[in-house]
Amino acid sequence: MTPQELARLHAAAFSATRAWSAEEFAGLLKHPGTFAVGDTRSFALIRTVLDEAELLTIATAPDMRRQGLARTTLTAGERRAQTEGAARIFLEVAEDNDAAIALYTASGYRQIGRRPGYYLPKDGAPLAALVMRKSLTTT
Repeated sequence: MTPQELARLHAAAFSATRAWSAEEFAGLLKHPGTFAVGDTRSFALIRTVLDEAELLTIATAPDMRRQGLARTTLTAGERRAQTEGAARIFLEVAEDNDAAIALYTASGYRQIGRRPGYYLPKDGAPLAALVMRKSLTTT
């Protein structure tokens, strides 16, 4: 996917917060270990550093939700991170994002922390981020 396609889908998926621009996506993708998986319906952006990976963002087109695309995309991203040497992956999710929290919990992520005031919605008070982690190894 191009940075423009990533930005377009991100804007559609995150209409209540500031969406990332094509320039921001292009800049992130220039970093070694950063990659996107998925397609124009659903994508995940992941960064790997040594034995850790971070899910930077995941987005699914609003009209394509509840079809398993995010789970499939997340799994593909985890597999690629693992092939790049990551033993674990972590993420931050807004504490009020029940659908995402359910996806991550069902996918094996566990909450390991909380960051107050991490997210700044367009209309509303700052929200805490839940920090979640998953092991990518079987041992």
